[in-house]
Amino acid sequence: MDTSYPREDEPPRKRGPPPAAPPPRDHLVWAIFNTLYMNFCCLGFVALAFAVKARDRKVSGDVEAARHFSSKARCYNALATAGSVVLPLLIVALVVTGVIHLSKLAQDSVGFFTYQLGGRDDEDH
Repeated sequence: MDTSYPREDEPPRKRGPPPAAPPPRDHLVWAIFNTLYMNFCCLGFVALAFAVKARDRKVSGDVEAARHFSSKARCYNALATAGSVVLPLLIVALVVTGVIHLSKLAQDSVGFFTYQLGGRDDEDH
């Protein structure tokens, strides 16, 4: 057995080009969901258009354009989702506070009118 040189435990690494970056996501499913269910100010439709453009560019091999359109699709999807979730919550909060305010106002006005209309005039007696 020859022990004159140290042995390596792992095989030598292959040198070559670095691994390619993963292809960009096109966010197509999210855009379809936003278009069908939460189309706030047509942002879901715009997101769908950019998602389709991103998928087309990814299939054709233009990775930089695919990243650009994918980024826009993600932005419009996020805006559509946030708008469709936040806006109804804001409307519900405004309606609830308006109802509470109107009920307090109605209670105060009922007390005011019963005092004015139900009071006795001392001049008549």
